[in-house]
Amino acid sequence: MTTQQIADRLVTHCKAGEWGKAHKELYANDALSIEPYATPAFEKEVKGLDAITKKGKDFDAMVESLHGVAISTPLVTGNSIAFVLDMDVTMKGRPRERMSELCVYTVKDGKITAEQFFM
Repeated sequence: MTTQQIADRLVTHCKAGEWGKAHKELYANDALSIEPYATPAFEKEVKGLDAITKKGKDFDAMVESLHGVAISTPLVTGNSIAFVLDMDVTMKGRPRERMSELCVYTVKDGKITAEQFFM
């Protein structure tokens, strides 16, 4: 797949909240995931598809209700993808809130090799 095709598939999965499907279909086995900072729930960095998949499942387990997801048109250049992800979500034990982050991905050999999130 080209970087643009990966971007299009990634957006489709993310709009549906299908993080696991995106990981399975689009990510390299040795992909890297970088958060803005470490939290009690998530390390700043995890490496490997299994660790990234677990992180997605852990996030889903924290969600009481996902009310909506909006994604900006992805910017694609060379081997990079970037878009803004906005979520309207109620996390367990917390009030409903809107989360917004810039998501940046690196692609190599037809797979996502890195993701990094900025808030």
